Amino acid sequence: MNSPDLPAVDAAAADSDQDCYHCGLPIPAETRHYVRIDGANRRMCCVGCEAVAQSIVDNGLEDYYRHRDAMPEQRREALPPELQELGLFDHPDFQKSFVRPVGEHEREASLILEGITCAACVWLNEQHVGRQPGVSAVEINYATRRARVRWDERRIKLSDILGAIAAIGYRAYPYDAERSEQIAHRERRSMLWRVFVAGFGMMQVMMYAVPVYLAGEGEMTADIEALMRWASLLLTLPVVLYSAAPFFRRALRDVRLRRLGMDVPVAIGVGSAFAASVWATVTGGPEVYYDSVTMFVFFLLGGRYLEMLARQKAVRGVEELGKVLPAFAERLDAERGHERIPVAQLTPGDLVRVRPGEVIPADGVVVEGRSDANEALLTGESRPVPKATGATLTGGSINISSPLVFRVEQVGDATRLAAIRRLMERAAEEKPRIAAQSDRVAVVFIVTLLVLAALTGVVWYFVDPQRALWVFVSVLVVACPCALSLATPTALTVGTDALARMGVLVTRGHAIETLANANHFVFDKTGTLTYGRMALQETLPLGEIPAADALVLAAALEQGSEHPIAAGVRDAVDRVLPVATDVRAETGQGLGGRVDGEQLWIGRPDHVAMRIARPLPETLHAVELRGGTVVALGCVRRGWLALFRLADTPRAEAAGLIAKLSGELLRTTVLSGDAPTVVTAVATGLGIADAHGAMSPQDKQAYLVRLQQTPSAVVAMIGDGVNDAPVLAQAHVSIAMGGGTDLARNQADIVLLSENLASLGQGMDLARRTLRIIRQNLWWSFIYNFTSVPLAMAGLVTPWMAGIGMAGSSLLVVLNALRLQYRPRKA
Repeated sequence: MNSPDLPAVDAAAADSDQDCYHCGLPIPAETRHYVRIDGANRRMCCVGCEAVAQSIVDNGLEDYYRHRDAMPEQRREALPPELQELGLFDHPDFQKSFVRPVGEHEREASLILEGITCAACVWLNEQHVGRQPGVSAVEINYATRRARVRWDERRIKLSDILGAIAAIGYRAYPYDAERSEQIAHRERRSMLWRVFVAGFGMMQVMMYAVPVYLAGEGEMTADIEALMRWASLLLTLPVVLYSAAPFFRRALRDVRLRRLGMDVPVAIGVGSAFAASVWATVTGGPEVYYDSVTMFVFFLLGGRYLEMLARQKAVRGVEELGKVLPAFAERLDAERGHERIPVAQLTPGDLVRVRPGEVIPADGVVVEGRSDANEALLTGESRPVPKATGATLTGGSINISSPLVFRVEQVGDATRLAAIRRLMERAAEEKPRIAAQSDRVAVVFIVTLLVLAALTGVVWYFVDPQRALWVFVSVLVVACPCALSLATPTALTVGTDALARMGVLVTRGHAIETLANANHFVFDKTGTLTYGRMALQETLPLGEIPAADALVLAAALEQGSEHPIAAGVRDAVDRVLPVATDVRAETGQGLGGRVDGEQLWIGRPDHVAMRIARPLPETLHAVELRGGTVVALGCVRRGWLALFRLADTPRAEAAGLIAKLSGELLRTTVLSGDAPTVVTAVATGLGIADAHGAMSPQDKQAYLVRLQQTPSAVVAMIGDGVNDAPVLAQAHVSIAMGGGTDLARNQADIVLLSENLASLGQGMDLARRTLRIIRQNLWWSFIYNFTSVPLAMAGLVTPWMAGIGMAGSSLLVVLNALRLQYRPRKA
């Protein structure tokens, strides 16, 4: 939504602005968003602010900027009342970047939630938003703070959903990568200040506490001890009122909403110890706990700060895809003059020059120059990919060696990068079964903890009243439901990012867990085990027309097909094709249509024979024996016209993958619509004993259903074509080749962007490591809690030791998950 009349010189001048003109937040250095307000180009921090500011200008409400006397605290406050009444958040233009239609009236939004601190927060938001009338689905990822909300726009508006989230104390923003980074930066800065105040207070309080501990009987007068207590009280106040304030605020919110989060036991522990200390200070009681309170707050905040840094590092890789495109592009006109314009203003057909080292701003085709491109971020392929005239370029890749001029073909949400980002977002927002189970256990755990702490306090009151309070506090503090909540989502987030970096794109939440457990791999042949680049080997005319004319008719019928066989037939013709009408595809069988008034069919010979009502040609068997895939062309009026034999080459890495699977005693199968002899030949060459040819999509699906009737079977299906979509949907985990059809990619749980089957083997290993680390984290969380809580109940853990234990436990599971970012060294 950049201002269309934004000249480059004004943009440069506006670069001097450090804060967003709309919301006042700092502007990331690489961000380039502008809106023309009061005759000047004002810098914005993100797409969201740019959209809001542009709407304010478009509605003639620029006075809002002239008359406001302070920057807003929230984005929703950064609106003139008149514009809020217009329902800006519900306007289609504003929703364009983060809302997508999923049905006639159903919409799905990607949001960022601010204020999420534990699994209970996730549970609370999911329950509260899910109960709003018209909301059909809501899923929140704890690690990324991302939410996916789906609703019926006839029953509820997006602004109502945002309002419902705000009503329970959280903030929701339309997702964009820059806003996400701003929130992360703000969280880090705020947390660091709280840690500093807690640490400073702890050191000062200890200065007064240590002499009291060291003084012998009668060595310190009551007046001096009272003075130290009052000084400790004053120094502890900022720690409790500022550093620990978020714990109390969130605990109060949970209690008000009759929910339990992990901040409830923390707030009770800190609050009760501080209140008892104040009472003892005022009344001259026996014990004060200021040192324990400050140490606990410091260690807990310090641990959470480190955990937050690690978590943000874990999700940063996922966010990188959202920021990879450049802000400006160099567009050429007909006279080869050039201008720098915002990438958002590029349209299909534009000519763009990309210099060495620059990021390619959109999808397109090279029209001038020869260079290499780095596509590692998109496909995991680390080697440069040669690019010459006619080669396709993918937005987000980097031009390496020489200038290139390319013609833009896809921009914005239509680019391959946008499709990849959408698939990654879908995976990040879907909650796998194992994560949902952990969340439920965490909520039960907190309830159990409060009961145990109360019972412990009562028992110790009768055993040793002077120790009852700090034992009660220790039990509350030492338990760590947050480790339980962090164990799964953090590992899955890091694992998903690591897989994407090797060219294995996870698009569904359950995919990693299922891939790790898969024990039967079923492959399609063409385009999957082979390169799918069919080349015509032979044309055998069968009727009254010559081979060349039959080939033209076949290519005319196949003009609209994405199947590799269709591409092979078309590539063999270098002349203008006649127009085919009434073309009708029958998945996995072939297609028919009219060319020059004749009804033609092309495809599997048995299918064509049925359509033209002729017996199979006698020469068919001899042609099939020569190898390759044979398709037939027939005419309803004139009978058989020709047979075409096409050949494909197995992928170089296919044999290695099959050997790896066989070595791990995993079953492999090939299902293909091609002739059985061809399928058997390819399978035998790769070492696959179980191969089935001439299978329709229904046959493949039925085969998988039979496999899945074995309770222990976990079936992975790998395919690439339209005809594979039903069987991909049937499999426990589906894997599509990156160069396959859009339908197959959208249907699949995993997409091999690298087009390299070896990546699948590496992805399996990483998926197993991810599952192993999740189990390690869960085991650690259970062992820690089942050991530390009884020790605390027995009075063997002081509050400051409990604070270190709780913070260290959370940090440990996050650091363990981060190990997935590093590939194990090869032996």
